[in-house]
Amino acid sequence: MNSFIYEALPTRVVFGVGTIAQLKQEVDRLGLRRPLVLSTPQQRSQAKDIELRLDRASAGIFDGAEMHTPVEVTERALAIVRERAADGIIAVGGGSTTGLSKAIAARTGLPQIVLPTTYAGSEMTPILGETKDGLKTTRRDPKILPNVVIYDVDLTVSLPAALSATSGINALAHAAEALYGQNTNPITLLMAEEGIAALGRSLPRIVADPTDREARSDALYGAWLCGICLGTAGMALHHKLCHTLGGSFNLPHAETHTIVLPHVIAFNAPNAPDAMNRIARALGANDAIAGLNALLDQLNVVSALRDIGMPEDGIEKAADLAVANPYWNPRPIERSAILDLIRRAWAGEPASGTV
Repeated sequence: MNSFIYEALPTRVVFGVGTIAQLKQEVDRLGLRRPLVLSTPQQRSQAKDIELRLDRASAGIFDGAEMHTPVEVTERALAIVRERAADGIIAVGGGSTTGLSKAIAARTGLPQIVLPTTYAGSEMTPILGETKDGLKTTRRDPKILPNVVIYDVDLTVSLPAALSATSGINALAHAAEALYGQNTNPITLLMAEEGIAALGRSLPRIVADPTDREARSDALYGAWLCGICLGTAGMALHHKLCHTLGGSFNLPHAETHTIVLPHVIAFNAPNAPDAMNRIARALGANDAIAGLNALLDQLNVVSALRDIGMPEDGIEKAADLAVANPYWNPRPIERSAILDLIRRAWAGEPASGTV
């Protein structure tokens, strides 16, 4: 008999095609009069479209969101919030913009509406990762969780195939880790397996045809489920490593998750047999590691940390940071094994159950 605690996270989700049309309605429902619109510099045009939909009822745009949520960027955005008396936040974009929105909310308590344009999944969690002085740390707080998430399939169609693939594997990693998370439970297990299956069948179709709206919808659905899993089950070695690598070496977030995931799955496989069975089943494979490797091969994604900017002389430092204040993990975390894992990921060697 299982004993568990399941805490449902109170985010309102609007899902479909063309759902951006419901933005003003959601803004009014929250009683917002001067929300600040957030984006990265590259997505300012989408932020401008959001602002126009608000009928001038906004505090303008801050388009300075950056990868890994640097604290100094958050401080610049907070100055704009105060200067313009913003009473809420609307974030359009991927994990960088969502991270900034959550960082502002954590400090101000302002309500958030998030419109994802990638498969990051972080919009469904009360978890915030921030970078300061080259170190990325995380914290959990109910104020961090967005109030409303508007999933509009149309907003993801322009996401390039390569970024769609790595963004989707980033989402899949949330569910894979939730299968053996310290706080996992029967509900999360169901959502995690369904999320992995949805991404496993949709991502190859998107890479083959980025305009396939059915596949886009399936991937967005999967990313939503995977994000919920991360928020309810907690994080383990995979997220610890990715935060360490991303924050310390300024590596691209989705690509880092994509490269590291199969190696962590291989590392944890001996101590998480039920999770491995569920991953394999979701991917239609006989073995979790083989199924994941096959999916990554189909997607033709980057496989080596050295190819995304990690220096070889950073491997030792990364291992030291990874074993300092480690997250809970089903397999004990020992430096020598973690060092070998990082070396393999750096070199782009295939993940193997012998790790």
